[in-house]
Amino acid sequence: MTAINLAVWGDPIDHSRSPDLHAAAYAVLGLDWNYGRRQVGTANFAGAFEGLDASWRGLSLTMPLKELAFAAAVSRDRHAALTGAVNTLRFGADGPRGFNTDVGGLGRALRRQGIDGVGTARIVGAGATAASALVTLVDLGATQIEIAARTPQKAAALVALGDELEVKVSVRELAADAGSAMPEQVDVTIGTLPGGTVLAEPISAALAARGGALLDVGYSPWPSALATQWQAQGRAAASGISMLVEQALLQVRIFVAGDPAAELENEDAALKAMRAAVSLDEDAELTQG
Repeated sequence: MTAINLAVWGDPIDHSRSPDLHAAAYAVLGLDWNYGRRQVGTANFAGAFEGLDASWRGLSLTMPLKELAFAAAVSRDRHAALTGAVNTLRFGADGPRGFNTDVGGLGRALRRQGIDGVGTARIVGAGATAASALVTLVDLGATQIEIAARTPQKAAALVALGDELEVKVSVRELAADAGSAMPEQVDVTIGTLPGGTVLAEPISAALAARGGALLDVGYSPWPSALATQWQAQGRAAASGISMLVEQALLQVRIFVAGDPAAELENEDAALKAMRAAVSLDEDAELTQG
């Protein structure tokens, strides 16, 4: 039997939990597939990609490769097309198809918090993940979204994306004195700042006071600086590890069935094994002060 190979690529990559998640799922599904990790950066992506043989079924892509994967895909799903980012490539006779499972993973993680619909929302940060967060919130019904960014100019593409999706997107600068101007109340906040980022206490306190429930895509260290402020005010805060697991499940669907919407046989057991692989239980996933 010909081996089937999969892997996650990125730089850095040693911290990735994807091999643990995928191995757990394929064991439950009875698939003897190889899923590894490889350090690949922008400079050597093309050479590594061209070196893949017919045993390769697909790739998971993390930073800084999502835009390069987008360009390498011969077709892209709606979420990838909207965000300009591909984190999953599924190989086939017609060439690699690109998907962005971060959007669906965020949506599934929010639903685990009991959030099935959103009216107003805030995204903290304007980096690459913010576009996926914005599309997620629109899919959940948001009509007004504020981008709170340290560099407001970086939010221009998000404002344009909001225009395309017919949702009002405003921008707030996370300046040192931002805590003196209390932000508007929102239903939910998605934190997209890099792990370890610490905002000035007046800023994070003001965001927490008017931020609704928090889903912070960061999970190491945990609780994040944002989550600590939410907890101090007795508000719900969820770790991004839940989003990581949920987006990986959608990748498993793609690698097995070719469609992120195609539920798998024995999927509940696979998801349970994936959550166990990263020691995720309900208490660790959702914390409240």
